[in-house]
Amino acid sequence: MSGGLKMTFIKRLFGIDKIEERADRMEKAAQQMARHVDEANKKVAETEAKLTEVLKTPKEIATEKKEPWVAVLDTHINAENIRNGFFELDWNEYFVLQLKSAGYNGKSDEEIVDQWFSELCRNVGAEEGVNMDRRGSGFVDVTSLGNGKAEVS
Repeated sequence: MSGGLKMTFIKRLFGIDKIEERADRMEKAAQQMARHVDEANKKVAETEAKLTEVLKTPKEIATEKKEPWVAVLDTHINAENIRNGFFELDWNEYFVLQLKSAGYNGKSDEEIVDQWFSELCRNVGAEEGVNMDRRGSGFVDVTSLGNGKAEVS
């Protein structure tokens, strides 16, 4: 009996050939599973990227495009005096740059945006026939809240 035949005989005798066949099948199955896992991971990454894009706020989208953006987030009315209240605004850095290039200036972004908003309100009132000369304006109190946020009252 030659060496190769002896080895085959011994493998069959002890069932080693079946173990090797099973090991080969398991190796192929593991490789196939790894390919499926890679494909699934790619699909998950693509889906996460799509969700991230869909979940972006208008401010984030405008900021990524380096476009000016401003919005009124909320309107607050003083319950004790209905004539008093304030608007909660949010904006991006490009809006402030646009205001600066239009001639607005101030010590802070909040002050610059307040100047613009005050002028906007005066213009709206004037267009509606309100005598803006007789309108007394209050004062603006800016309190820093940290993280680039401020409370204006």
